[in-house]
Amino acid sequence: MVRPGYKNFYLFAATNPKTGEEFTLQLPSVDTDMMNLYLSHMHEEHPGKRILLVLDCAGWHKAKDLHVPNGIELFYLPPYSPELNPIERLWQWLRRHVCRNRLFGSLNELEEAIVKAWHLVKPELMKTLCNCTYL
Repeated sequence: MVRPGYKNFYLFAATNPKTGEEFTLQLPSVDTDMMNLYLSHMHEEHPGKRILLVLDCAGWHKAKDLHVPNGIELFYLPPYSPELNPIERLWQWLRRHVCRNRLFGSLNELEEAIVKAWHLVKPELMKTLCNCTYL
């Protein structure tokens, strides 16, 4: 008997491509509630800072119930252009250096590998991966 299905975990991440500073949360789902939680924590972590957050047009990024704290401005990329989002380069790096050609026995094994690799991502690597001329 085959039980098709997926198990997932989700990383919400943003980086300052100029400094390599990042803010990441692992959350249980991707929806408006989790996006609100992420924005709230980002605001608390960076009080008084002005933040420009580059996003794609995912439904939870543009939902009417999205609560954007003062000091955070959302900038939406054109549809179907994820390559313009600097954080996508980090996801590519993780897939290439952590997940490629590996079979994980469980979701926990994958999580552990991602967390271990995440600790290797220092600001210099983040700047190298995510800096782009148009920002």
